[in-house]
Amino acid sequence: MAKSLAKRFYQDVTVEPSDDGWCVLLDGRQVRTPGKMKLTLPNEALAKVVAAEWDAQTDKIDPSTMPVTRLVNVASEQTPTRRDDLIEEAVRYAGTDLICYRATQPRILQERQAAAWDEWRDWGAEQGVDLKITESLTAIEQPEASLRAVASYADELDDLKLTLFVHLIAVYGSVVLAMAVIQRALDPRTAFDVSRVDNAYQIEHWGEDEAQAEIDAALRTETITLANLVEIL
Repeated sequence: MAKSLAKRFYQDVTVEPSDDGWCVLLDGRQVRTPGKMKLTLPNEALAKVVAAEWDAQTDKIDPSTMPVTRLVNVASEQTPTRRDDLIEEAVRYAGTDLICYRATQPRILQERQAAAWDEWRDWGAEQGVDLKITESLTAIEQPEASLRAVASYADELDDLKLTLFVHLIAVYGSVVLAMAVIQRALDPRTAFDVSRVDNAYQIEHWGEDEAQAEIDAALRTETITLANLVEIL
């Protein structure tokens, strides 16, 4: 049975500086994470984004409409003690990076993949993440130096950026695309669409289920919202 949504229990949403950052206040009380930690944010801009999500709630509080709040909760509660796990997850994804696995046919799909992905595979190589391309359906072994570069890159990110990085990797299916977004080399809207080249081809030829289309549209909107945080983190 689905968990019922909590009623909105507050009137005013404000932000203010704290001893170690910024906080969001609901009727003057600091927002806490699901684990009851006081939520502290690194800057005013991010605090205002989180506050806007809380202020947008109506009679019920729906966490599904609060992606930034969910992200910062995870970054605050879980990431500090799970950094090694998240870094390992990023490295595992690099071994099966979307942009490295190409279709054997038809030619038009091969061309679309190359047009969308070759630029970013080359960009990744310039960052030290030089991944091999294959037409195999099974995972191939990627250069150890490239995997170490992914681990090193992830390790240098703070908790918020690491949380966002791993989330984007999972959505895109690509470490390289996620890196490009985090480094602001690739626009979040373009990144999502580039990661959906295969899906777009399938829809073009076989049609699209309406329910799935709604799910995909919501995921695109949410991912773009989260990816845009790199401008203020």
